[in-house]
Amino acid sequence: MAKLLADAPLAGERIMLSLMRIVVGLLYLQHGTSKLLGFPVSRGGMPEPWSPPWFAGCIELTGGILLVLGLLSRPAAFICAGQLAVIYWFWNFPRDAMPYVNGGSVVIAYCFVFLMVFFAGPGPISLDAMIVRKDRQAPQGAMAADTAD
Repeated sequence: MAKLLADAPLAGERIMLSLMRIVVGLLYLQHGTSKLLGFPVSRGGMPEPWSPPWFAGCIELTGGILLVLGLLSRPAAFICAGQLAVIYWFWNFPRDAMPYVNGGSVVIAYCFVFLMVFFAGPGPISLDAMIVRKDRQAPQGAMAADTAD
């Protein structure tokens, strides 16, 4: 019981961070595919190119893919969080100050999950982590030869 209350990391903490990033990325990706591809369902038809919903769909589609793969996770998460903050303040907040009433609860939750990924990183199950591991395993002589040019 004391271990659950302590600040010490639990055994699966980093893996759960990766799983959270993947699942939330897949959920977010559906918003983009719905807007831009009409899949799994299109609400209100396809947005006009260069309109705010079109840009939102582009960010959701691209950001969702990058987050699922764990590639460029921190920049993708930061951009997605920023998009969600803009959506909340310009779309939800003017309706009512309370997130439950204005429909912004999910928007806020997504925003803070993406901020978590931005600050905590993508976790060990990601292309970002694989690239870092590969760079750390490169022979020292090869790195010295690259820097000599």
